[in-house]
Amino acid sequence: MDPDLEVDALGLLCPLPVLRLRKRMQSLPKGARVDLLADDPAAHVDVPHFCAEAGHEFLGVEGHRFALRKG
Repeated sequence: MDPDLEVDALGLLCPLPVLRLRKRMQSLPKGARVDLLADDPAAHVDVPHFCAEAGHEFLGVEGHRFALRKG
């Protein structure tokens, strides 16, 4: 399934990937599918935590691609 938005945060370190993700998601409607590209090892903890705190659904990770659905 193609995302409604792809956020490229490759090369950025914590907390920048999640901050960029949050900013870019603001204008999206509820239910939008978003993919975050991030190679920071902390993203494996930060992205699921961000989703849980903000009410988004974490769909999973494959390599450096984190998938979520806006809540």
